[in-house]
This record gives sequence, C-alpha cells and structure tokens, in this order.
Amino acid sequence: YAGVAPFEYSSGSSIYRKPRVSTMADKELKKVLHLAALSSIRLKNDLAIYFQRKVAEGKNKMSILNAIRNKIIHRIYALIKNESVYNFNLHMS
Repeated sequence: YAGVAPFEYSSGSSIYRKPRVSTMADKELKKVLHLAALSSIRLKNDLAIYFQRKVAEGKNKMSILNAIRNKIIHRIYALIKNESVYNFNLHMS
C-alpha cells in the first residue's frame, strides 16, 4: 500500500524492464514517508549512517531512499505491535 516494494515485470523467462515500485500506492502515504526519509538522512542517526554507507558503495540514491522508507515502515509497525515508544540509543565512536 505504501509503494516501497519493487515489482518485476516479467513474462516467462524474459524480463522486459527493471523492477519498479508500484504506481497504485497511496500517494499521500508515500509522500509522507519520502519526506520522513529525507529528514532522517539529514540527522545524525543510524539511517543517515546507512545512507552514507550505501552511497559510498555506489548504490543509486533513490533506491537507498526507498530502502529507508521501508525501514521506517517496519519500525512503525514494530512500535504499534509491541505497544512501545521508540527509543534510539546509538553509541558513536
């Protein structure tokens, strides 16, 4: 529903294009998640470290942002499921 999972377009053994995210996603939710991902990489936290590491590996920035949006969704779901508050403890060295 959030439009972060890439889908392959294939027919048999032929792949006609590279995997893309769904265009049938909830646009408002996708927009909010994208803005959250952009603001999270500007802060000094684990998602920013993840972003910088993947950029240094040569990954595409938009695909990294898509992965960060997915990580945000998983964290929100875990908080709701466990009925807890997000506690961020990162020990920088």
